[in-house]
Amino acid sequence: MADYKGIAYLRKKLESKRTRVLTRYKFYEMKNVVKDANISIPPDLQWMNSALGWCGKAVDSLADRLVFHSFEEDNFDLMGIFQMNNPDVLFDNSILSALISSCCFIYISEDETGYPRLQVIDGGNATGILDPITGMLTEGYAVLERNDNENPTLEAYFTNGQTEYIRKGVSRTRIIKNNAPYPLLVPIIYRPDAARPFGHSRISRACMKIMESAIRTIKRSEISAEFYSFPQKYVAGLSETAAPLEKWKATMSSLLTFTKDEDGDRPTIGQFTQQSMSPYTEQLRTFAALFAGETGLTLDDLGFVSDNPSSAEAIKASHENLRLTARKAQRTFGSGFINVGYLAACLRDKYAYQRRQLYLTKTLWEPIFEPDAAMLASIGDGANKINQAVPGYFNKDNLRNLTGMEPSKMKASEVAPVQQVSE
Repeated sequence: MADYKGIAYLRKKLESKRTRVLTRYKFYEMKNVVKDANISIPPDLQWMNSALGWCGKAVDSLADRLVFHSFEEDNFDLMGIFQMNNPDVLFDNSILSALISSCCFIYISEDETGYPRLQVIDGGNATGILDPITGMLTEGYAVLERNDNENPTLEAYFTNGQTEYIRKGVSRTRIIKNNAPYPLLVPIIYRPDAARPFGHSRISRACMKIMESAIRTIKRSEISAEFYSFPQKYVAGLSETAAPLEKWKATMSSLLTFTKDEDGDRPTIGQFTQQSMSPYTEQLRTFAALFAGETGLTLDDLGFVSDNPSSAEAIKASHENLRLTARKAQRTFGSGFINVGYLAACLRDKYAYQRRQLYLTKTLWEPIFEPDAAMLASIGDGANKINQAVPGYFNKDNLRNLTGMEPSKMKASEVAPVQQVSE
């Protein structure tokens, strides 16, 4: 029997990591609370809150470009399993959750007919002991249900060949056997390394600190806007016997009259220097530049729109770091999806396949940047020239990976001939 650490150990491990995951979800959903220095903000305006969606933009800009297409050399019909489990939602949910919390988990179970059923669980509700060689778990733990107080009501403990379900308030657990050689809880990890095998979040500590500073800048600018809209004025030398001025009426009135007193003196009217909003704008732009450098975005992505619209090639060139990040994510996510399909195939066929039997299977993704008409023309011209040098190098299969467009299903005889119009 394998040497397992046990469900008690995994409960403590999840509890220690859950706070970090929930913190990043708060930043993604713009529900984070930013602390003030309480120096420049008056006590009466401490209630004011500001929000900024840069962390959500950093996650969504990458998640929206990671679109899974299919499996290549799919000898075990893995795509058929995903097609029966709402793949449009499953892939997007797992990618988005992994980018936010550094990893998510796909829980595999059987439906009423015995067919594999896939469910995404975020990193704040599941954990396990990772095998660094295979990228799968040796044992896993997940919270499947929570009550209104966020306390677990249904838990699952995964080991090789079985899944144990623990219901709160029920003394007897339910154990379901299976033929899978690994626990039916598979991690989908973003940017793992040797020191942190469960990966890194897209919302890094630098992203959170920069966004907090930017939110404080916005809050200070909102408070300063009150003084910017109505500059402070003063009246000096007003007689003590003069009727007091109503402040709001004096501010909004278009004409005020002041008469001389019995000594022939008149009051002096003045206005304090009007406060400028430029320092806040420049400071916010500086934070936006720091955030863009941290995440591979541009200032255009963060709301500082340039005057000249960019072409598709210019957008692609300015997002080179984002493209490299997306390529890295495709490799790590692809390995996780293959592991999910592998264990689901074992469950479907009631047979413990070996992981090495899927060595030919690879994942195919949609292009990170959709090509426009000019890029399609360049691809076609380049493919034609390469095929002249190396016949058959480009065909409809690898051209589809470059363009993201499916080849036509019409036969050549069904295509209408192109009519040439004479001048």
